[in-house]
Amino acid sequence: MDELFKPLRLGKTTLPNRLVMAPMTRSRSADRSVNALTAEYYAQRASAGLIITEGTQPSVIGQGYIDTPGLHSTEQAEAWRGVTDAVHAAGGRIFVQLMHSGRVGHPSLYPDGALPVAPSAIATGGQMYTPDGMVDHPVPREMTLEDIARTVEDFVSAAKHAVDAGFDGVELHGANGYLIHQFLADGSNRRTDVYGGSVENRVRFAAEVARAVSDAIGPERVGIRISPGSTSEGVSESDPAELYRTLIRTLAPYNLAYVHIMEFGHREVTELIRAEWPGTLILNPHKTGAEPSATSEAALEVLQDDLADAVSLASLWLANPDLDRRIKAGGPYNVPEASTFYGGDSRGYTDYPTLSA
Repeated sequence: MDELFKPLRLGKTTLPNRLVMAPMTRSRSADRSVNALTAEYYAQRASAGLIITEGTQPSVIGQGYIDTPGLHSTEQAEAWRGVTDAVHAAGGRIFVQLMHSGRVGHPSLYPDGALPVAPSAIATGGQMYTPDGMVDHPVPREMTLEDIARTVEDFVSAAKHAVDAGFDGVELHGANGYLIHQFLADGSNRRTDVYGGSVENRVRFAAEVARAVSDAIGPERVGIRISPGSTSEGVSESDPAELYRTLIRTLAPYNLAYVHIMEFGHREVTELIRAEWPGTLILNPHKTGAEPSATSEAALEVLQDDLADAVSLASLWLANPDLDRRIKAGGPYNVPEASTFYGGDSRGYTDYPTLSA
């Protein structure tokens, strides 16, 4: 297991190990702001080489689920400061994931009852949970050029709030069927202007967001998450290899802190990206796409095969706040309780025991 515990330089941050806590939505921000319980949750897991937070909306219209936190106001940034202070006091490092959900949304989430926005007016075909039951995602409003420019600025503003809140950096969520991914994927992007059609046009929005945020807070503080071949939230990609080769070559000159792959099979595309990307690569490994969750054994394998520089794990960190110690000890591991993943109180959130307990 030595490979997992070697230090790694990430931008201006040195990670003491290569075990990254993956972003996981927990839906415990009833007023769209984090709280003391959030700070306790992340501080408990500060021994991760890097914590990447749950998806956090950069604007009001960027919200896609109930009770998720934002980072588009001074008050929200002040609330997040309690989290970053707690993590840093515990010796940790933490990036915030900026996640605009795009068409994955519903008018009930927004004060003005607006439609969610997307590159094209194509619905996901899926549903959203509400306290009154499941509702269909509506057909979104197609974004104008002005909407796109404003959204880039929303990401920049949220990134600046992140720095003010004490985060070590930000991760741009370009995966799992959310807005940046919706622009990348030809199944959800049917535009005929400079943001649609060719692969070069479809990567334009992701590149503009990455460039603008890097210019604002420094590229060493910016990562991006991608998920080649994912069909989450109804997206589809006709040629993932061509798409992600083009994206990676476009992003390479920006000197971002890292690229983070959420793997859904398509190991050949992961290998392609590894060969093309000149910087740090973080991988959430799912070699076949059928694995329910990434394991410590899979993490070790990809490091030994030089397929990545660090490995992100999700539910293992959720259920084991001292995961690094448990891996060194060979277990045992707490079992994640799926019924408490989303919403609720401290149960299934901050009450998982450590080895010492």
